[in-house]
Amino acid sequence: MKSTQSRRQFLAAAASGTVASLAAPIAFGKELAQPVSQPTIIPKKVFGANDRIRVAVLGVNGRGKTHIEEIMKQPNAVVAALCDPDLHLLKQRAKSFEEKYTQKVAIEQDFRTLYENRDIDAVTLATPNHWHALQAIWACQAGKDVYVEKPATHNIYEGRKLIEAAYKYNRIVQHGVQLRSSEAIREAITHLRDGLIGRVYMARGLVYRWRPDIGNQGISNIPEGLDYDLWCGPAPMVPFTKNLVHYNWHWHWNYGNGDVGNQGIHETDLCMWGLNVGLPERITSMGGKFLWDDCKEVPEIQTSIYHYPKQKKIIQFEVRNWCTNLEDGAGVGNIFYGDKGYMVINGYDSYETYFGEKREKGPARVAGGDHFKNWLDAIRARDMAIQNGPVESGHLSSALAHLGNISYRLGRQLEFDPVAERFVGDEDANNMLSREYRAPYLLPEKI
Repeated sequence: MKSTQSRRQFLAAAASGTVASLAAPIAFGKELAQPVSQPTIIPKKVFGANDRIRVAVLGVNGRGKTHIEEIMKQPNAVVAALCDPDLHLLKQRAKSFEEKYTQKVAIEQDFRTLYENRDIDAVTLATPNHWHALQAIWACQAGKDVYVEKPATHNIYEGRKLIEAAYKYNRIVQHGVQLRSSEAIREAITHLRDGLIGRVYMARGLVYRWRPDIGNQGISNIPEGLDYDLWCGPAPMVPFTKNLVHYNWHWHWNYGNGDVGNQGIHETDLCMWGLNVGLPERITSMGGKFLWDDCKEVPEIQTSIYHYPKQKKIIQFEVRNWCTNLEDGAGVGNIFYGDKGYMVINGYDSYETYFGEKREKGPARVAGGDHFKNWLDAIRARDMAIQNGPVESGHLSSALAHLGNISYRLGRQLEFDPVAERFVGDEDANNMLSREYRAPYLLPEKI
């Protein structure tokens, strides 16, 4: 792994748009090529060793429950508020919180009210994908540090603006890909860099999850207590359906990004980190719905190829959603191929290596880490250099998934300029780099 000094050097350079992150090379386009000014409105808050960091958790249905548990395990940190547009769910979660931790917690349906609260130091975002970047950017502007679940963005342009916001307002924005803090995975990356399996030329990302038929529940009345306008946010306001709230929005393009942009972000991140690459120059993706006649819009089966001709490297990414085989034990994970052997990453905290034609076993390890602690440590130190999941990695890993989805939706191979972050000679594809935002939930042009 890079030294702290080299990481600090990177951060200084990244602010002027010249180099890449610990995760993988990144080149900002012209828009981010100018030095980012330091914040002048939002003061830094310096935390002493005994100062408690007060965190608000946004989105409390699924992953947000884990956010609550992880924050409450940390010394000198506390969940001070819970927030969700579903007031019924919010009250349930607050009741469970008070029973478990024997203390009160504030609740708020509209996160914008919490952003105005100076007693809230940081926020975690476990909201639907279409809200991630906008909520994170607004949090930075309000002087809050951010832990944002994967994917960090719903489209590629949002990632560029999120990086800009983090640097301008000097906020610690941590991407919620916890394998970044796994001791085993960090050791595995060191092995790849040191040539343990030889010259590493290919990575495979695997997402084999059990995704059943979800049917089609049609249009119905908005449930009592749900602020559906706020739930939709920047996405179009369409008639309410239980097909969306609370989980199956993942399978609709206005809100989610399919499994490559859901579970798959862990693996897109690791593919790029392990190969030491940024965004690709050529993308091909195809797949479809072969099993269920339900209301999902995203493919059930999807295979994407990301080609790096100058580096002579390639990423293969595969989503399968039903009965399937595992690959050397990996169903959700990664495989790296070198000219001496290959490495299997199974899940978030283990790796194995195999060498030669006889697949002789090499080094292996199982060891986890604490991604939330790393985020809070960086907040206390006001030091992006010690982050394991920096904002740049959130943009890159999310963007790789978005590139595959754009190729799939257009049904053709795409050429991409990774410096300008634009498709070459394809305006249909370039129009999919961002989205139409619904007022008043607009992505700010000026951060």
